[in-house]
Amino acid sequence: MSRAKKSDANFLMQGSLLAVASIISRVIGLVYRLPLTAIIGKEGNNYYGTAFEIYNLILLISSYSIPLAVSKLVATRMAQGQAKNAWKVLKGSLIFASLSGGGFALVVWFGADFFTTKLLATPLASIALKVLAPVIFMVAIAGVLRGFFQGLNSMMPTAFSQIAEQVVNAVVSVLAAYLLFDYGKKVGAVLGDADDYAAAWGAAGGTLGTAMGAVASLAFLIFVISIYRRRFRRKMRRDRTRHSDSYRSIMWLLITTIIPVLMSTTLYNISSIIDQSIFKNFAIFQGYKQHTIDVWWGVYSGQYRVIINVPISIASAMASSSVPALTTAYKGGDMDLVRSRIHAATRFIMVIAFPCTVGIFVLAQPIQRLLFSDTDPTSGYMLMVGAISVLFYSLSTLSNGLLQGIDKLKIPVKNAAISLVAQAGFLLAAMQFFRANIYAVILANAFYAFLMCLLNGLAVSKYSGTKQDIKTTFIIPFIGSVIMGAAVLLVYKVIMALLHSNAIATIISILIALVVYFVVMLLLGGITREELDKVPHGNKLIRIAEKTHLLK
Repeated sequence: MSRAKKSDANFLMQGSLLAVASIISRVIGLVYRLPLTAIIGKEGNNYYGTAFEIYNLILLISSYSIPLAVSKLVATRMAQGQAKNAWKVLKGSLIFASLSGGGFALVVWFGADFFTTKLLATPLASIALKVLAPVIFMVAIAGVLRGFFQGLNSMMPTAFSQIAEQVVNAVVSVLAAYLLFDYGKKVGAVLGDADDYAAAWGAAGGTLGTAMGAVASLAFLIFVISIYRRRFRRKMRRDRTRHSDSYRSIMWLLITTIIPVLMSTTLYNISSIIDQSIFKNFAIFQGYKQHTIDVWWGVYSGQYRVIINVPISIASAMASSSVPALTTAYKGGDMDLVRSRIHAATRFIMVIAFPCTVGIFVLAQPIQRLLFSDTDPTSGYMLMVGAISVLFYSLSTLSNGLLQGIDKLKIPVKNAAISLVAQAGFLLAAMQFFRANIYAVILANAFYAFLMCLLNGLAVSKYSGTKQDIKTTFIIPFIGSVIMGAAVLLVYKVIMALLHSNAIATIISILIALVVYFVVMLLLGGITREELDKVPHGNKLIRIAEKTHLLK
């Protein structure tokens, strides 16, 4: 295998590893949300989701860009053989993260009541938000350590820390929600509103799980870096670089790298805050009852987004792994390798995003019934309408990372700003002229992601010269997904008619979907032997395909 092909294989392997970890983490997150939702209810999900909207926005501003910035700086220095300067980047970044994470943690703690009451009209969510305040500091420190390892092209520490975080999060969230729900009911009985206070304190129990998960993740990363430090010292002893980065220059590089990425990711994710503010206030103006609005938003934030974020997390993982790999190739002037990696990453995401989109659309109602025991048709229709968002968000999330990897940091900022303004106008129009209520939010999100796909895609093609193979990247995965969707729908209806069990029918249908899609893609030439060989355990899939004569 040539050096370029080995490099591509490792690039996809690392991206696949992080993608698998992200899926496992999301699945764990999805599973624990089932008992959590059963405990705190849709109104509790409203408080939980509101607290996380503020937390996620502050996290974006304070910490979200840190892993990417650190990984770019470390990858650049390691490509030049500057191990000592890479280690100085780590130390300087830890100082930066401590200041930014600690400062914003204090802002959230003392400003919780203002954020939840004045901005999002959900006062009791402040209880859950205050629990999340110290998490911001811990995530900032963990982000530096993850970014350091990603810059070394090692996704293992990030992957395992994510899984450890979610396992602890799941256990503590459910237990704490159960205990604090009862506590809130007692407090509410004294204050004359037992149900709302029980839901609010139960939501706080859910966020306590997030806090303890962050503690577990950070402890694991500190353990790994303490062990790896000895090996890295050997690299520093072999480093003969005369130039030594000053901490002032490192801080400046961090800031100049973080600011455009920060603006891009903030604009990219602030849409949910804007959506909630516009939707809730405009819905009240239109005469909808507060309880109805809270239930809609509880389903949207606690069920709909939890489900669609599972496949989107794969794109996020691939974007994270793409940045240091593309930076190394781009700084080295190897544009053929840059184009190869962009093509491979996009193909990888589309082969996964298309079937996920179709599968969620076809099984929307059954999935809501299986996961959340929710038989309300509105919940299922929300998932059907929003299924296309999986495709658009997957591609736009990846393209953000691709542009950042080739040093076009300002372009995603501009594209996100344009898309954000257009989305807000779309949402207002959908609510005003079509009275689309919660569906307006879902459609506006899809519209935003679509614009980002379009604008980012044009920029990636322009600045990298990449010409994506339309047939193998888009057309074949689409055809394979449609065939899979038809088979899944038929299987689900047959099993339901025979067994009258939604759980059995849904689970079997999903398993059948995996097999049908894999077979169809092999038959259509949508997946090659070389591509299978680049993913974890791909050799096993190759042997299965050979035995069934799907590969020659």
